[in-house]
Amino acid sequence: MNYFKLMASTVTTALLGIMSLNANNGITIEHLGTNNSLVKVDEKSNYILFPVEESIEDAKINLLLDGKLEKTFRVRLARNKVDYYVPFDISQYHDKNILFNVISNHNRTSVRESSEDACWKAMKLSDTFDTTNREKFRPLYHHTPLYGWMNDPNGMFYKDGVWHLYYQWNPYGSKWENLSWGHSTSTDLINWEHHKIALEPDGLGYIFSGSSVIDTDNTAGFGKDEVISFYTSADVSQIQSMAHSADNGENFTVYPGNPIITLDSEARDPNMFWHAESGKWVLLLAHALDHEMLIFTSPDLKNWTLESSFGKGEGAQNGVWECPDLLYLPVNGTDEHKWVLICNLNPGGVFGGSATQYFVGDFDGKTFTADKDANGKIPTKWMDHGKDHYATVSWHNAPDNRNVVIGWMSNWQYAAEVPTKQFRSANTLPRDISLIKADDGQYYIHTIPSPEMIALRDKKTVSAKSKSFGAKPHSFQLPASNDGVCEILLTVNSEKADSVLMTLSNAKGEKVDLIFDPAASTVSFDRTQSGLTDFNQDFATRTFAPTLRKNRVLSLRIFIDRSSIEVFDGEGNFVITNLVFPTEPYTTLSLSADGGKAQLESLEIYSIK
Repeated sequence: MNYFKLMASTVTTALLGIMSLNANNGITIEHLGTNNSLVKVDEKSNYILFPVEESIEDAKINLLLDGKLEKTFRVRLARNKVDYYVPFDISQYHDKNILFNVISNHNRTSVRESSEDACWKAMKLSDTFDTTNREKFRPLYHHTPLYGWMNDPNGMFYKDGVWHLYYQWNPYGSKWENLSWGHSTSTDLINWEHHKIALEPDGLGYIFSGSSVIDTDNTAGFGKDEVISFYTSADVSQIQSMAHSADNGENFTVYPGNPIITLDSEARDPNMFWHAESGKWVLLLAHALDHEMLIFTSPDLKNWTLESSFGKGEGAQNGVWECPDLLYLPVNGTDEHKWVLICNLNPGGVFGGSATQYFVGDFDGKTFTADKDANGKIPTKWMDHGKDHYATVSWHNAPDNRNVVIGWMSNWQYAAEVPTKQFRSANTLPRDISLIKADDGQYYIHTIPSPEMIALRDKKTVSAKSKSFGAKPHSFQLPASNDGVCEILLTVNSEKADSVLMTLSNAKGEKVDLIFDPAASTVSFDRTQSGLTDFNQDFATRTFAPTLRKNRVLSLRIFIDRSSIEVFDGEGNFVITNLVFPTEPYTTLSLSADGGKAQLESLEIYSIK
C-alpha cells in the first residue's frame, strides 16, 4: 500500500526559454507547439505533482516509458492559477526513461504564450504528497477520498472481518474524469483506511460501477474464495468486464477474455449474487436509456444467459436507469421475505436530479415481478427523501444475514460545483435495511443507521424531557467541539399543535428547518437558508418525507456532519439526506409549535468522537 505523508519541501522552477524549461527540480519541459508540450523527468522521485485549475478544460497526458505508451489520463493543468495539486506516482518507473506528452486545448496564438501558462512553472517532483485536510467542509465521520473526485460506491464485499468499499474515483482532479476504482477498508464501518487504486482504465475504457462476490465454490475456476469483480468498461461503447483477486481485493488480475457481456445498446453497472434456489449466479444490468433492468444467469460467472427484463414503463422514467441491486429482505415482525429491486436514476428524482427508487416483489431466479397497489399499478417508492442520496448498493456477504447499504451523498445537478476542491463528495452513513408492511398494505424499506454508528458517540451534552412548548422557541445548545458535529435523538408529541418546527441555526442566521405536519403525515427539510447555496440554482430547496403512519408522535435520529445532515425516522420509516454548507457550524437547536402546544418527550444530544 502507498501511504501519503506530509510534503517535505516546495521546489520552485524558473522558465529558461520559450521552447525548453530546464528546471532545478529535475523536470525538463519542451514546448513543441501551442497545444503540445513534452515533460521529461530527469531525477528519481516518488511523485510528479501536477498543478490543477478547475475552470480549465482537460489536457490529455500520455505517459511514455522508454518510448512506449504506458497509459493516458487527463488533468486540468493550470493556466492562470493553481487551485491545488494532484500526484502521479512515478516511484515504480525509476529504471525507465519517463516522458509525459501533454496535449492541451488552450487556444493559444503562439508557443511563447503557451509557455507562460501557470502549470509549467508550478509542476514539481516530490517524495511525498500532503493529504492534510485543507477543506472546512470535509466530513469528520463520513467516508471520503483522500483527494480527488468520487461518485458511485461499487464492488463492496465483507470478508474476514473487513468491509471493502470501492468507489468511482478520479485521482487526478476533483471533477469527473479518469474513472477508476478507489479502494478503502474498515473493520467497524467508521474508520476507513485508504489503499492504492484497485482498477484503472485500460484499452477497453474507463472503469465504471460494478459489484464483487466471493466465489466460495470456485465456480469460475480461479480458486476457492477468490474475489470476483464485474464492472463496466466505458469508452465509445459500454461493455461488461471481469477481474479477480486472490488477496482479498488488494490486487486484481484483469480477465484476459474480457469483455464478458456485450450489447448493441448502452448498458452498465453489473450487480451479481448467488441464487441458491436455482443454483446459479444472477446478474442485473442497467439498460440505461431503455429505462429497464436486464437479468442474466450463469453457472460459472463467465457464460451468461439473458433471461428477462424489468422496468419499461414502470416507476420513475424521466432519467437513465443505473446501479441496480436485488435483495431478499425480511419483513419485520413476520416470517415473510420479499425481493426488493433497487434502481437508481438520473435525472428524474422526486426532488430533481438523481435519486434512488425501488420496487418490491417476487423473484424466481429468472424473472422479477413487482407488487401492485390497490389500483392495480406498480407504485414508485423512494429509498431516501432528500436530494443527496444516490447510487445506493449493498455489501456482498455482510455478516449475520444483514443487508447493509451505502450511497453517494451528492446529486448530479451540482456535484461538481459544491464548495470544495481538495476532494469532491462523501458517502452516506452505512444503513441496515429490511421491510415493513404499512397500513396501506404496501411493503416499504425500513432503514436504520448501521449499529456500528453507536460507537461515534462521545459525551452526552444535552439531556431533556417532558417540556411543553408553543410559538415561542425553546432552544438547546449544540456541541462546540469538532465544528459542532453531533447526533441528536429527539421525540416530540405535536398534541394539539398544527405543526412542530425544529430549527438548526448559527449566529449568522443560517438555518435548516425541519417541520413535522401530523395531519399530512410528513416531515419536511428546508435548506434554502442553510448557508452557501448560490453555487447552483438547484441546491436551495425543500424536501418532504412521508411518515407512513397517522401519529402525532415523531421520533428522529439526526446526524450532523460538517457538510451534511441525515435525518432518520426513529421507527425506520423514512430517511432524509441533504448536504448543507453553513459558513459557521450550527450552534442551536430550537423547537416551536404552530397552532397550539406541543410536548418535547425526550432529547439527547451527543458530541462525536
